[in-house]
This record gives sequence, structure tokens and C-alpha cells, in this order.
Amino acid sequence: MTPGPEYYNRIYQLIEARSNVPAHLTDVMLGLAWSSVQISCHESGRLSTGMCFSPLHPPRNLPWSGHLTEKSLADILGWLHGWDNSELVIALAAANAAIALDNSLLTQAEKITCHKPCDIPANLAVFAHFAPQLQDAKVAIIGRYPGIEYFDKQFSYTCIERNPKGSDLPDTAANYILPAADWVFITASSLANKSLPQLLWLSRNATVVLMGPSMPWLAEWGDFGVDYLAGVSVEDHAQLHKIIAQGGGTRVFEQAAPYRVVQL
Repeated sequence: MTPGPEYYNRIYQLIEARSNVPAHLTDVMLGLAWSSVQISCHESGRLSTGMCFSPLHPPRNLPWSGHLTEKSLADILGWLHGWDNSELVIALAAANAAIALDNSLLTQAEKITCHKPCDIPANLAVFAHFAPQLQDAKVAIIGRYPGIEYFDKQFSYTCIERNPKGSDLPDTAANYILPAADWVFITASSLANKSLPQLLWLSRNATVVLMGPSMPWLAEWGDFGVDYLAGVSVEDHAQLHKIIAQGGGTRVFEQAAPYRVVQL
């Protein structure tokens, strides 16, 4: 039976509950590829930065531009329950900044380095990590990752993309491909377009890797059928700010926010 609205809403309610700490926004970047939010905790003054994949088609004028650093974190988190993609991106990045604070799961997560000796781009580190387990498996990848063709000879995969190119399948193919898959790699940017709950439901018989900078580090993902988390930790806010401000994309993984992985 297809899940109802309670299932879909529960994910966003969980993210809001885990990120609602006394803090305010100190820096907001809405870049071409990635967006970031830095928050400052009221009691300790600690700073933390979170990321999210940027909106694909933002409007030319945003009503709140220039005023976000005047807002508290609580003001922004309500946007998680709306449908404005730009607001969802900001809210998710802010939530990720809060969730990363004193996060034991993030501390446990192993930094992925296996891609470096093979000169595999850092944005593909997750696939390098799992590649030995994917031979002869039916693999589905939600989202097109630049350079994924590197693995064409190592394992077979089907890419499902909202804006398909080449051999990609459109997002409607998920209804047919995911229930029969052995492994499913889901971009956490699907949180921002509200497609993630349905993708998780369709992948409930597969081994699921939820991945990308947009992913909140929450152990409760296991309750939704996720087996592995492969997200990032922002290690250099200044460099991340510079890359995003200059329109950068995959370079963030090399210089500011490396991938980490943990099994739930």
C-alpha cells in the first residue's frame, strides 16, 4: 500500500525537531551549484555551516534577499514544510548546520579516501567506496553525477534524472526501476523537491545509500529504509564560501567538504 501524507511529512518534521536549536543565521550563500548557511549558536557562539544543492530555476527576485542574516534559525525552519524550492534549500542548509553540531553519527563516519590513489574525482568518492560491492548488482542512481562514466566498466547502473540527458531515464522511471533494484543511490537533494519520501518507499527492497551535501546526519534515516549515509562534513567554511561565491561545483568536495560514510 502506498504511504499516506503522514509518512511524507514525518521526514520533514524529524529534520525540524533535530535542528531546532537557539541560533541565528550569520551567512547565506545561494550559489549556482551549491548553497550554504552558517549559523551562530546563541549560548556558546559556536559557528556551524550546512549545505544544500541549489534550486535549479530560482526566480530573478527573492523577497527575502538581503535580510536572512537578521532571522533566527526557528524563523527559517518553517520553510521545510512549504513548496518554494529556494526557501526549502535555505531551510535544509540551515538545518544541516544545526544537526552537524556535536553529532556523534558524523563523528563515527569514515572519511572516504579510496578515490585518491586512483585519481578519481572527489565528487565520485562514494561510488569508488562502494564499487567492489556493486559487481553483478542491479544499481540505480537518482541524480546525474558528473563523471560517473568512470565506473562504466566496473558495474552496470541506471541513472534516473529529473532533467535527463543521454542515456538517463526520466524521473517517472523510478516507479519501474527502483522496486527491482539491488542497490539504490539517492541524492539527498531530493529533499528540496519533496521527492525523497516516495523514492525511499520505492527502494524499500534494496540496499539504500542516501548521499550528498544536502543530507542531514540523522540515525533515524534507518527507520525509512536507508542502510548507509554518505554525506559531507564542512571542514573549511571560508574556502567553501569562496567556491560557492565563484560558481563552483565539484571542487567543494576536494577543498572544503569531503565525503564521509557510515552504515546504519
